[in-house]
Order: sequence, then structure tokens, then C-alpha cells
Amino acid sequence: MAKRDYYEVLGVSKSAPVDEIKKAYRKIAIKYHPDKNPNDPTAEDKFKEAAEAYEVLSSPEKKQRYDQFGHQGVNGNGYGGGSMNMEDIFSQFGDIFGGGGGSPFDSFFGGSGGGGRRVRKGTNLRIKLKLDLQEIANGVEKKIKVKRHVTCNICGGNGAKNGSSLQNCSTCGGSGQVRKVVNTMLGQMVSTTTCSTCNGEGKIVTDRCDACHGEGRTLQEEVIPIKVPAGVAEGMQLSMSGKGNVPLRGGVPGDLLIVIEETEDELLKRDGQNVIFDLYVNFADAALGTTVEVPTIEGKVKIKVDPGTQSGKILRLKGKGIKDINGYNKGDQLIHVNIWTPKQLTREETVLLERLRESANFIPNPGKNEKGFFEKMKEFFQ
Repeated sequence: MAKRDYYEVLGVSKSAPVDEIKKAYRKIAIKYHPDKNPNDPTAEDKFKEAAEAYEVLSSPEKKQRYDQFGHQGVNGNGYGGGSMNMEDIFSQFGDIFGGGGGSPFDSFFGGSGGGGRRVRKGTNLRIKLKLDLQEIANGVEKKIKVKRHVTCNICGGNGAKNGSSLQNCSTCGGSGQVRKVVNTMLGQMVSTTTCSTCNGEGKIVTDRCDACHGEGRTLQEEVIPIKVPAGVAEGMQLSMSGKGNVPLRGGVPGDLLIVIEETEDELLKRDGQNVIFDLYVNFADAALGTTVEVPTIEGKVKIKVDPGTQSGKILRLKGKGIKDINGYNKGDQLIHVNIWTPKQLTREETVLLERLRESANFIPNPGKNEKGFFEKMKEFFQ
């Protein structure tokens, strides 16, 4: 099923400021929160859809990529917010609702807020991935080595020796939060804050794990396969959910952010979805016509140079460029013809050219149909 437009999901325009986007998301999230719609199986899907839209549109960087490349720019081929779960949403966006307890929405739905703790999220990792023109044009799968913090397999991530040297925090009773009730003229006001004794964990480690020294995580090198879609561009950022660092003593892993770098090709130059190649032919071939072999992304092809071809003429190879990242269309290869003028001549060559210099056919006489360089470029890029 195709994803809906994020602006449509939140009911905002492309020019909507962040405050308006936040307000729209808050309204939809409250409406479709699963706790409020226990008998509606579609409510959770709508709730997640709104959270995914907000995750992208509330970030200037992600919003820019989405506006330029659509869904593929932010979560194509398995990347991005498409894999968000309820735990991710509560941990990332709970502050929007001002809730304090087990769910960020307790204050709206009458929850007590005493039974749970907000899930922490680990830090993101950022790497640079160099790709050549062929890999960009066709898409590629790469395997990269990444050092990241993963859950300690000895203590299971809680930082305690053998995973069991824990006790409930005496300050918060194991909830990770401290509630304070204040009597006012309007009635009782309840505020909830993170427990300062256990830092919101609810547990106190009595004996630290020897493997991770109480952190609940260890540094590990991991080989991660990355599928890069065709059509990516320099500076574009892809995201792999959950492949970043695990936070201290449990929580949701951060993301792995992959920044694309293009390596320069020796012969072909990229211009958006088009590929440019400079073809040099000698004067005789330009005048008489010839067949030459030129490189393309897909390999070498033969093209015909018509008799009387002028320097600056642009030949087009349809569909030999780079695919749009959304897969809607493909660019072309543009071949810029340059007439090569020799800088040194032999005595025999000089005599031949002197004989031709005054020939009527060698006197420049451009007709009205002859277009200049800028007119040609304008015509091909319209």
C-alpha cells in the first residue's frame, strides 16, 4: 500500500511553520491514541502514520529531503520512520504532550502515571559512504563496518552482575518517577519528575557487571549491509532505524545515518539526472562524418557524427542518464561535440590547409538555422 503524503496526513500545507505542524500532530495523536480507541483496530495505524509524518516534517533537514525527493528521500528501501513502533513514538515525542508517567498521554486519558518510565533512546551514528557514478545510477548494496554500543550479553543490558544484582530504588519505589501533589484553589495539582536517585531507571545496581562495568552495553564492531537506491545525490542522507548506539542500561537504539559522497568519474560528469560527455573529433571527421565509440554508464556505444557537424553541437542518448530516486523517470546522456584544432602542423599539412584556406566552402557562413551554444543548451534542458 502506497504511503500517504505527509502533509495530507497532518492536514497542513508545505509552508506550515513547525508550531502548526506540532499542533496538528498533537491533535491527531490524541484522537487516534490506542488507549482511547480500544475497539478500533485501525487507530494504532493512524497513530503511527501521524507520528511518522511528524518525525519528518518537524525536522528541517528531513523536511527538505522529503520536499525534494518524496518518501524515498527519507525512508526509501527500508530506511527512515517507516519502522517506528509505539515505544519509539512515546520515547521521542512524549514531551509534546507534557505527560509524565507510564505513557506521555496519561494526562489526557486519566492514567495514573505511576507504573512506567519513559524509554530512553541512544545516540545516532553518522558515516560517509563513497559511491561512483555507476553505483549511483544502478543502486548498490554495500557492507560496512561500524563500531557501536550494543546491549551487553552478560547482564542483558541492566548493568548488574549476572543481570540480577539489582534492587528497587527506595526513593521512587521502582517507578523511576517522583510524584508531588499540591493542593490549590482549583483542587489537587499533580506534577511528576524523573527520580534523581536512580535517574529514572527505577533500579539501583548493587554489584556491577564485570563485562560492561555497569553500563549495560559494550562497544562492538558490526558488519551492516546497506541497500542504496538508484539516483541518490551528493549530501543526501539515508537512515537505518535501530542501528545506532544503545543507551546506558537499556532503551531504544539510535539510528545509523549514511551521508552520500560522489566520487568523480574520469570521463562522465553528472548534471542532475543527466550525464555529460565531451567528445573531441578532428576537423576531417567533423567535415566528412564518422562513427565513434563513446562511454556511457552502461558501457561503450557507437554513435554517428553527421557530415558538417559544428563544434558545440549536442547529441542526446535518450535514457542513458541517471534514474530519478523515486523511479519515475530517467535522465539522458548529452554529448558535447568539440572540434579539435591541431596546435602543431607538419610542412605537408600546412601546404594542404593553405590550399583550402581560400576555398568557398571553408569561409564561415552561418545560416539563420545555425544556433549558438547557449541556444542549444537552453533547448536541451527545457
